[in-house]
Amino acid sequence: MVVAGVLLLWGTAAQAQDLTRAHQLYNDGRYAEAIEAATQAQAVPAVRHAAGVVLARAHLERFRDAGDPTDLVAARAALSAVQVAALPARVRVDYLFGLGQALFFDNSTGAAAELFASATADAWAVDAALGEAMTDWWGSAVERELDGQPSEVRRERFRLLADRMRHELAQHATAAAPAYWVAAALRGAGEPEPAWDAAVAGWVRAPMTGLTAASLRADLDRLVLDAIIPDLAATRPAAEVAAATSQWRAEWTLVRQRWR
Repeated sequence: MVVAGVLLLWGTAAQAQDLTRAHQLYNDGRYAEAIEAATQAQAVPAVRHAAGVVLARAHLERFRDAGDPTDLVAARAALSAVQVAALPARVRVDYLFGLGQALFFDNSTGAAAELFASATADAWAVDAALGEAMTDWWGSAVERELDGQPSEVRRERFRLLADRMRHELAQHATAAAPAYWVAAALRGAGEPEPAWDAAVAGWVRAPMTGLTAASLRADLDRLVLDAIIPDLAATRPAAEVAAATSQWRAEWTLVRQRWR
């Protein structure tokens, strides 16, 4: 479910106008132009460090799109040059998001997960879209970190993630990311039946998430069909796996029909 966070404007009108174009270009996905605009905005002392955050985030998104390692190097350099004390509180959250993404792309996924988890509460306090994005990257970082780990480690860590995502969902009832990650984490913990229940609950509550409902349901559909149902069927004797798979698929289809 990994998504890009939306950058927010800040400061007085006179100061913000120097960053407006860079922010808008970033939010429009025009990262090369955002990089150019943010570089120009750095010439204004009052917004130099906030512009550095935009610059870094644009390089990170361009790296995600094209995989050019020079973008990752540039993003790290831009983040390292930022004086955090000069940033307003909400821009510091964007800065933390950039740090987490840089760690993630550097394959330091455990450290990235810790950073995203520590910044999630502040992200939700700033903006719901940023809270969604921070939560989603947190789950993705944990999942990536646990890939290939021993089963007992995976079960313990995913169980912890499921509990923490349940807490996030209780705090943010209309959020999509924690609704998805409760189900995904339970599946990762080796608990396919609770994962099924969480996926059904996520599907039913999806309309509460507004514009993200369709993407949440698409992600849950893939999770159920590609992972949860095979895990459920695998608990049956080998001779019954095919029939069990068909049965679970039929039940999932019924859920989708009943709760369109």
